This record gives sequence, C-alpha cells and structure tokens, in this order.
Amino acid sequence: MEKQTLFAGIPDMLDEQKYAHGGNVRRMAETAGCAPEDILDFSANVNPLGPPPWLGQVVGQALQDVDSYPDPECHDLVMAASEKYKIWPTQVLAGNGASELLFALAGMGQHRQAIIPSPTYVDYARACKAHRLPIVEAGMTEDFQVDFPAMGSLLTTPSVVFLCSPNNPTGTMFSPDDLREVAAMFPQSRFVVDASFSDFLPENTDRLIRNRPANVVTVLSLTKFYAIPGIRLGLAFADPEVLLRLKQRMPAWSVNTLAQSVGIKCLRDTQYAAETREQTALLRESLASGLRNIPGIKVLPGTANYLLCRVELIGQDAVMLRDKLLAEHRIGIRLCGNYTGLDDSWFRVAVRSQDENEQLIRAMEAVSGTARPPIIRRNKRTPALMLQGTSSNAGKSVLAAAFCRIFLQDGYNVAPFKAQNMSLNSYVTDQGGEMGRAQVTQAMACRLKPDVRMNPVLLKPGSDTGSQVIVMGQPVGNMAVREYVEYKPRAWEAVKTAYDSLANEYDIMVLEGAGSPAEVNLKHHDIVNMAMARYADARVLLAGDIDRGGVFASMVGTMSLLTPMERSLVEGFLINRFRGDATLLEPAFGQMFEHTGKPVLGTIPYIHSLGLPEEDSVSFKEGLRPDGEKLPADQCVEIVVVDLPRISNFNDIDPLFAEPDVKVRVVTDARDVGTPDAVILPGSKSTVPDMKVLKGTGMAAVLRELAGSGHKTRIVGICGGFQMLGDIVDDPYGLESETTRVEGFGLLPVQTSLAPEKTLTRTRGVHSSSGQSVHGYEIHHGQTVPLSDSLRVALRNNAGEPLGYGRADGRIFGTYLHGLFDADEFRRWFVDQLRMDKGLSPLEHVQTRFDLEDAIDNLASIVREAVCMDSIYKSLGLSGCCAQASLFYKIGG
Repeated sequence: MEKQTLFAGIPDMLDEQKYAHGGNVRRMAETAGCAPEDILDFSANVNPLGPPPWLGQVVGQALQDVDSYPDPECHDLVMAASEKYKIWPTQVLAGNGASELLFALAGMGQHRQAIIPSPTYVDYARACKAHRLPIVEAGMTEDFQVDFPAMGSLLTTPSVVFLCSPNNPTGTMFSPDDLREVAAMFPQSRFVVDASFSDFLPENTDRLIRNRPANVVTVLSLTKFYAIPGIRLGLAFADPEVLLRLKQRMPAWSVNTLAQSVGIKCLRDTQYAAETREQTALLRESLASGLRNIPGIKVLPGTANYLLCRVELIGQDAVMLRDKLLAEHRIGIRLCGNYTGLDDSWFRVAVRSQDENEQLIRAMEAVSGTARPPIIRRNKRTPALMLQGTSSNAGKSVLAAAFCRIFLQDGYNVAPFKAQNMSLNSYVTDQGGEMGRAQVTQAMACRLKPDVRMNPVLLKPGSDTGSQVIVMGQPVGNMAVREYVEYKPRAWEAVKTAYDSLANEYDIMVLEGAGSPAEVNLKHHDIVNMAMARYADARVLLAGDIDRGGVFASMVGTMSLLTPMERSLVEGFLINRFRGDATLLEPAFGQMFEHTGKPVLGTIPYIHSLGLPEEDSVSFKEGLRPDGEKLPADQCVEIVVVDLPRISNFNDIDPLFAEPDVKVRVVTDARDVGTPDAVILPGSKSTVPDMKVLKGTGMAAVLRELAGSGHKTRIVGICGGFQMLGDIVDDPYGLESETTRVEGFGLLPVQTSLAPEKTLTRTRGVHSSSGQSVHGYEIHHGQTVPLSDSLRVALRNNAGEPLGYGRADGRIFGTYLHGLFDADEFRRWFVDQLRMDKGLSPLEHVQTRFDLEDAIDNLASIVREAVCMDSIYKSLGLSGCCAQASLFYKIGG
C-alpha cells in the first residue's frame, strides 16, 4: 500500500464523487425505480436498534418551546455531558453534528498542513479543502493501522492530524497510549480524534475524553449511536481555550432546541446504551459470519456498527455488486472506491436488525449464485407453552413431556421444542441427525418421530470450557465458551428457522428452557429461555423442585431478577416433586402471589419409579435412578456401571434398572467395584481424557483383574467404553488430546483411530452368540479394527458388517451400538447368562417391556390431576374446546 501522497496544491474543481456519502436513499430509489421507503439501506451507519423508545415523547415536549430561541450555550446539554464523562463543563462544546465541529476545527488556522492517515472518512479532506489547508494523506499499514512512526517526519511541520477511531470504513482502532506519546513529542501539532463510533465499543474503552493531552481534541457524534441522524448533534472535548476559539468559528444557536433536549436524554440513558452495545456486537458477528460464507467476499473484522468488505471474484467488483443488489433486491451498500487507498473492489455495509442482515446475506448469495433455500417463517400464531425452571434438574423436561401427552390426549397435534440443549445424552434420528434425548422422549409423548428441528442446537461438553456444537443435527465444530458466544447469532438463526418450520405444522408447541432464566451472566446472549419465549410468544410456567428445599425463595428470587417484560410472560408457578399433603402449602401460595403477582398453578407430587429417561446425568451420577420392584437379593444379579467424568448416553443402562432380577450400581471409586456379575463401561464424549482418568484412579487395573481367569465377571464396553477396552487409541488429529497415541486397557486386541468425520446412523443387527435382534444408533468418531485372529465378531448389522468384537468365551465384548439393551429379548438373554454364571436358573421369558408409553400416560395423568389445566388452556387462548376435551378425557370418554 502506498505510504504517502503529498498534494502540493489544491484542485480547483471539487470532485463530487470523491466526497460522496452513504445514506442517499432518494437517489438510490430513483435508480431502482421505486419509492424511497422501499429501499433497505446498508450504506449509512446508524444504530441497528433504531431510535430510543422515548424519542417521540421528548421531541413532543421540546416542541412546546420552539417559539423561543434555543439556548446558545447549550447549558443543560453541556452539564449532562460533563456529568457523564466526569469532566468540567468548560471542556465540552456542542455542535450541529460532528461534521460542523470537524469543519470548524479544520478552519482554526493555526497549522500549516493537515495530515490524514488513509483510508478514512472523506469529509476530513473536504473540510481542509474548504479552508484551503494543504493535505498530506499518509498511508496506513497493510492491516489498516495508523502508522505513527512513519508520521514522525511529517510532524516536524506544525500540523492538524485527523484520526478516526474506530476508523471509518475499516473499523480498526489505534492505541490511545500511542497517540499520547506522539502528542507529547509534537506539542505544536493538534490531533483531532473523531470518536463518532466509539459509543459502540465496551463502556470502559479509553476514548480520550478525560485523560486527554492538551493538544488533542476528541469529537463525538450522538446521531449515529442513538439513530437520530435527522437530529444533528455532536460534542467536542478539549481544553477551554481551544474550545473558546472553536466556538468563535461556529454560528450562533448552532444546536436547536429539539437536539438539545434529545441529547440530554441520550446522555443519561444508560439502559439503551448498554443494550445497544450488547446487541450490536451480536448482530455484527452474525452478519460477518454470514457474509464470510459467500464465496468471493472478504470481510474485515469490525469493532463498530459496520463492516468493510472486498469483492475478490475475478472480473467483478463492488460496483457490479451494488448495481445488482439495488436493481434486483432494492438494497443499498456503500461503495468505498472514493476512499484514498481503496478501489472499486471495496464496499461497506452497516449492521442492521437480524432479519435485515439475513435479507442482505441472502440477496448477496443470490447475486453471487450461491443462494440457499428460503427461510421458513411462521405463517400463523401457534399457541405455545414454555416450561422454565429455577435451576437445572428442576423437572422441566419431564413436565414438558407430560404437557405434550396431555395436549395430545385432548385432541391436539403438538410438538416439543428446546432451542439449545447442553447434554452428552444424545440420540440419532432416522435421517442421521443428532439431538438431545429429552426431546426424543417428548416427541414420543407427542407420538412423533424425533426431528432435529425439535432441538436445533445441541452442545456436547468435551471439557470444562468447551463443547462440540451441533446445529440442526450436524456438528459444526468444537468451540470454547467465548467462541460459541461469538457464534451464537448464527445459532439463533437456526433456532428461529427450526421453530417457525415446526410451528407452521402443529396446533400447539411445548417449549423447554434450560437452567434458569435468571442467570444474569448469560442473559445478554440468551437463546433458550426468555429470548425464545419472546420469539415464540409463549406463556411461561416456572417450575421449582421443592424436594431440594428453598423452592419459594428461588421462585421469588428468579422473578425479581427478570425484567418487567420477562415477568409479563410468566403465567404462574409449578411446585414439583412434593412429598406429602399439598394443602399444607396453601398459606405459602398467598405470599407468593403478594410478592410476584403470579399464582401457583399446580403442585406435582414426587413420582416414584417414573420410568422415563433422565434429562442429564445428575441423578445418574448421584445414584438416584429408581429401580423397579425387585426379587429377593439372593435371586438378583449385580451389574456395576463405571461412571466417567464425561459420560455420554448413560440412558443405555436404563432398561436394566427395570429388570426385577438386576441390581445396578453406579461406581466412581475403583475400591467400590467389588466382584459384580457384570461391569459396563459406557460411552464418553472424550475417550482419551476419560481413559487417562480411569488409569490414574486404578479403575483400569481393577477391570484387568476382573477379566482374569479367576473371575466370572462379564465386561461390556459401549462406544467410548469399547474403545477403552482395546490395546491402542490413536488420535492423529488431536481431537481429544495432544497425545497422538495412547494405550488402552488391553482387554480386547483392537485398535481405534479417531477421525474428524462423525458416524451418525440408526442401526439394526444381530447379536452373534444369542441370535437375538438388536437395534439402536451409532454416534462416534473414528473406526475400530481387530489386531488378532482370536477375536470374534460380537454383533453384526443387517448388512453383515461388524458392530463390535469380543473374546471367544463371550465374557468381554465391545460395541458401537447405543441402545443395545433396549431390545427386550436380547436384554433377557444377557441377564440370564449372568444368572447362570452365578448358579441361578434363567428366567427365560421377558420380565419387563422397555416401553415408555405406559410411563408417559401415567405421568400425564398425575400432572393433569395436579395442575389447573383450565388456566393453562385459557392462557393459550384455547379455553373453550380444550376445557371440554379435558373433561371428556377425565370421565373416560
């Protein structure tokens, strides 16, 4: 990039194109042949949230004073600025927009030249030209940073230097400390810092307003951040003597009455400012991500409410792109060929609302020939009920399943939905998509096939600070927490598309939240709790687990941390897992209403032996999974399940809990294993790290001992557990560890190689020894191959391909098949093998059917009896026919 261009003279003719700006909607409309209001303008950078909600009221009040001249000193406005920025009133001056202040600064006449690092805002040069001030345009570095060292030789001549931070159009920033150092070295020069877009930066950003050298003037625009470009308003911050000379070059009554009143309110509205910074950052990253996915478009990182982009397609430029967008889609973008240092391949786009940003992305995809299928949006208002909780494991998933079945029983087509689920307990649909198991259970309650749209975002933690991110059933990458927060705007688009598509097809939607809606550290990027409730226009039931204690305090506390708008979405409370006489709680209900204005709509009793899969591993790890009725202890076999730090798909064990002659123990400590009849090593999200943990705790040594000839214990490894049983696990791509090869437990002569590609498939097959049919799904990275001819194939799929391997005696085998024990006949065969090993007679016939239908119906019956369904239906606007349907169901019609 060219470093310097010195203009010795001033051109006689003003090049109109050179000083052109964005935002000329009238001209764009003339070109497109439409009305100005039909143009979607991405060429002007204003707040994507639009003007503050109070603007009309403040303007209306200010109109009462338009018959008087405005305050020429802008006293109240200056005081508001001095209060906000903690400076003296004599250090701030108001102007009719930042442009007026910049023009006046260029005309102060104390310097011999202007230095303008380029590319940057074109009106600096225009202002200098108007005052016949010679211009030196100093080039920036290759990554568009101000090159202060290269500027040193120019500053030997007293100069006024125009700097923009964040820079327009590049979005880059310079270090305030670097400027302070340069300003101290060249006190005869003045440095004008245009901070018009700095309000979009984090609040604690150093904007050179307070700790500002004497020869630095900072200019701030209120019109961009507060979306009021039609009300011109800017502020200049400098030493009093500088501002006095500046004011002498400005007209009297520069700032009108309306602008002064609006500016005062702007400077004191911290809530709007905080929301703008938060939302703009999310919208900007979402827009940047979408644009980067378009072939031939380069997007530079941004820090404000706009992005600088470049067309890199051979034979095309931004002019062609602009013309096509305007003609075919009535969308305007800002060409940047008139910026010194840029050419016609560059363009700038403003950050607008999420829907408008998506419209731009799709339009650019269309003109570049990479268009996606159209987004499906709701074409009706679908009644929606949402279950949120005061904490994790409050029973949201189970209650959502109950309401799904109740609505189904009452004659409605109903579907479940959870925007984002964090769980290692996943499931593979018939189409090969991955989703959370809780939504699978809820789909069964609706008698629907699982559909990834019911859980569009699934997070599978691989460490304490990162997860695999799965969107619409497919993995999109492993992300640390901060990376996922930046990705969330794209995830939110997938969530909205999935929800709208489902809502178009069903009569009622039952949504589930996650954790608590009052997690104040997460609310600003929430996509699963109140943000989803707002989008779905859902009525929210807040559930709390009274069995834990403190349920009333947690509910009142949750409500107090919600905003008024969020509280308005809450219909009432559900007290879950109550043991005892529910009438004893009634005195507390009145106090709850006094504190929150919301009623308790139901008290659900503690349900023993629920018989439904758990949402997460909390109950599993705490050993709280209820068993069914059991035979005497001496007639039972004992199965130990090894707990893992990152255990996944623990529901593989659920069918064994229900067997009358099986006692299941979940074990973490190797000393607690004992000599059970069988050990099951379940799946893991992170095989290599979990395998290292088991070695370190002595669990691997215990398993090797049980595998010896002196024991009859059978050992089964499922998925990750299968990989651990082998001799070697290779991780050449570093998916789970920096170690490329790790030794396994050495119980099966197999070798596993982890690979980036993920196997996701529904599978049916046959267990070799028993001949029994099995079914389930595979969900794993990598492949496992035998290292010895002594191994035999333990299971085969219907195509005859191996699903797992085992020892010849059948005592140790591993498989990738999740859901292995769901098959009733195979499960009974396996348990009978353990019985015979123990000297017990086999029971032979299936003792229990692993069928959730009866369990779901039982759950729905209990919840229906405990909850005021009339109130629920009324909140959904379905009170008439649904109340009758509910009554019809209760009397057995």
